[in-house]
Amino acid sequence: AMNRVQLLGRVGQDPVMRQVEGKNPVTIFSLATNEMWRTGDSEVNQGGEIWHPTLLFLCILGDISQKTTWHRISVFRPGLRDVTYQYVKKGSRIYVEGKIDYGEYTDKNNVRRQATTIIA
Repeated sequence: AMNRVQLLGRVGQDPVMRQVEGKNPVTIFSLATNEMWRTGDSEVNQGGEIWHPTLLFLCILGDISQKTTWHRISVFRPGLRDVTYQYVKKGSRIYVEGKIDYGEYTDKNNVRRQATTIIA
């Protein structure tokens, strides 16, 4: 079995480092990825931006549709966690590789929630 995710996108906010009592610290940030396609067509390009040559060509042919997906990224490995916290900034375009993790938690209103996180 394999659980592997590769993302290329832009950081949504400066990373934060959190530590829960008795656990190792973790650096957390959000990453936006974009899918773009010409209206009426099937998916044409994933992760591109409007300056991409394929999309410039599509602009001539018709309307461009875009979908932005936000991903929660958690970095636990000590070296990578610290470098991410220090150097990654809001708006940075970065490549992330990791695994997908589905978890549950109870929010402050005692409601059970599901969360999807990329563990980098």
